[in-house]
Amino acid sequence: MAASVSLTLHVNGATHRVVADIDTPLLYLLRNDLELNGPKFGCGLGECGACTVLLDGTPTRACVTTARVALEREITTLEGLGTRGALHPVQQAFIDEQAAQCGYCLNGMIMTAKALLDRNPHPDAEAVRRELSRNLCRCGTHVEILRAVQRAAVLLAERGGHDVAAVPAGDPP
Repeated sequence: MAASVSLTLHVNGATHRVVADIDTPLLYLLRNDLELNGPKFGCGLGECGACTVLLDGTPTRACVTTARVALEREITTLEGLGTRGALHPVQQAFIDEQAAQCGYCLNGMIMTAKALLDRNPHPDAEAVRRELSRNLCRCGTHVEILRAVQRAAVLLAERGGHDVAAVPAGDPP
């Protein structure tokens, strides 16, 4: 095991210093050191998507991504999208469409959907299915999740772009 070193991570627009092995999984640093609860530990193999974060805007499995890979890159977690009082349109759409049961997969679904909508503001249903196909949901809310992503595209378009101010919580679309 390598010695611990001081690492600088750029997470949700802020700079954080942690002391860890350079090959520590990013997920451990986010959850244990920075106390961010959005990314979840699911399979630990990069297969389920529960741990998804955006690394320079690209959906990335934090359970199999080391701190070494994340250094000098912008990391965005679910907590970095919006706040309780001003949700990101993707978060609001998931609420509006009741796209959750247990909620364990939602972090990965929302983060992957945000990245998709940043690249393609008007995806068709097949593009959404294809993008989310590697995120596993065992509860069966797939239809609601697909509707939520398409609703998010509408909310973003109504607000004039894909990375605009968050939606005040509770406001109708």
